[in-house]
Amino acid sequence: MSEPLLSVSHLRKSFGALAVTDDVSFNVAPGELHAIIGPNGAGKTTLIHQLSGSLASDSGAISFAGDEVTRLSMVDRVRRGLARSFQITSILEAFTVLENAALAVQARSGSSFRFFRSAAREAPINDAAMAALARVKLDDRAHRRAGSLSHGEKRQLEIAIALATGARLLLLDEPLAGTGREESAVLVSLMRELKETHTLVLIEHDMDAVFALADRVSVLVYGQLIATGVPEVVRNHRDVRAAYLGEETAA
Repeated sequence: MSEPLLSVSHLRKSFGALAVTDDVSFNVAPGELHAIIGPNGAGKTTLIHQLSGSLASDSGAISFAGDEVTRLSMVDRVRRGLARSFQITSILEAFTVLENAALAVQARSGSSFRFFRSAAREAPINDAAMAALARVKLDDRAHRRAGSLSHGEKRQLEIAIALATGARLLLLDEPLAGTGREESAVLVSLMRELKETHTLVLIEHDMDAVFALADRVSVLVYGQLIATGVPEVVRNHRDVRAAYLGEETAA
C-alpha cells in the first residue's frame, strides 16, 4: 500500500474553552478523493484552514508528501503542492479570467507578469494559464472579465487558479455551495475528471455529490471524527445516521 500523500495526526484547535478541532487524525492516499462531511458547526472549515496553513494549529502534526508542514505558511504549502482552491489568491473581478490564472503561474514560476503587456511577450505564463483554464472548461472565457462570470464559473476559476500553482492536492471547501442544478453538474463532472490526476480533499453538504464522488468519507461532529470509511460503510454507520445524515439515508 502506498504512503499517504497527506497525513493528519492528533490535530487540535481551540478558541477559548471551545475545542473546534479535537484530536483529529486521518490519512489521504495519492489519487484519492477524501470527503469530509458533518453538520453546520462541526469544525470542517476550521480544519481546512489548518490544512491549508491559513490557521495555526494548537497541537498535532500535518505531513504532506512525507514532509511535516505543520508550521509552514500557506504560501510555503502552496509551493509544495498543497493548495486550497479559493484561498490561494482572490479572484480579481476587474481583470480577465486569463490574467487571474496567470497570477498563479507567476507565483509558481517566479516570472514577471505585467497585465498591460502583449500576451505574446509572456507566452510561457499564458500557455500554462490557458492549460489550467482548459482543465476546468473555461478556456473559451479566457478574455472575459472575471467579474462577469456566473457563480459556478467563478468556482471553476478558483479551481483553475489552484491547478495553475502546480498543486498535487486540492482542498475544496463546499465548491457546490450556491450553485444551480446545471452548474453543480458541471462541477461534479470536473471533480470526477480531476480525480484522474489529482488528490482531493472535499468538504461538501451535497450528499448526492459526496457519495457519488468520494473514495472515502470522514464524518466530523463537534470537532471529532466519528467515522471514516468507504461511502457505503459510512452511509450505514449508526452514529453517522444519528448525528448527521438522518432521514437522508433511512430508505
